[in-house]
Amino acid sequence: MAIISVYNTKGEKVGSLDLEPSLFDVAVNKEVVHEAVVAQTSNAREAIAHTKDRSEVAGSSKKPWNQKGTGRARHGSTKSPIWIGGGITFGPRSDRNFSVKINKKVKRKALAMVLSEKVASERFVAVEDLKLPNGKTKELSDILKSLPGAGKKTLIVLPPEQKDVAKAAKNMKGIATMPTNTLNVVDLLKTDFVIVSKEGITNITEMYKRS
Repeated sequence: MAIISVYNTKGEKVGSLDLEPSLFDVAVNKEVVHEAVVAQTSNAREAIAHTKDRSEVAGSSKKPWNQKGTGRARHGSTKSPIWIGGGITFGPRSDRNFSVKINKKVKRKALAMVLSEKVASERFVAVEDLKLPNGKTKELSDILKSLPGAGKKTLIVLPPEQKDVAKAAKNMKGIATMPTNTLNVVDLLKTDFVIVSKEGITNITEMYKRS
């Protein structure tokens, strides 16, 4: 079972916390994590580039001249791809589908592996309470300076209803926030340290633990 220290907002250790083994004490399998990362990034990908084919470009479908007798090459429409201003053949399309299917159990397992790695490397920091009386950025900055990982790229995971910390962190470089119900592998891997309140850890455990 994984056990971590709990800090107060002054950076003092005030106790310890037992974490759910199926979520925070799992052996890491790089292939499973890679599969989850590929699926998440692919499903978030949007095809922006779009070219028009001959059915979409503006112009007439009327035959530009007679088939025979003019001495010129045969053409059926000025929207043909071989005409300037005509449609594009095999160009990029915005209706491309990059989505990748992934089993829910594999996705959950990958999340547990990344969380477990953060805990094992002592980069998962539990805070007794993470509320800002005045909701000021300086308050949050002072708290983070006193906790492990000060100055590092940090992700603060919050209960969905807690808005004060998220608002205070908006202007802080290298600090990101995320509600517990949108926790994901990619954002966890992007950060050096993860800071979560005891309430947030309870929310994560109830939401993602193995049933």
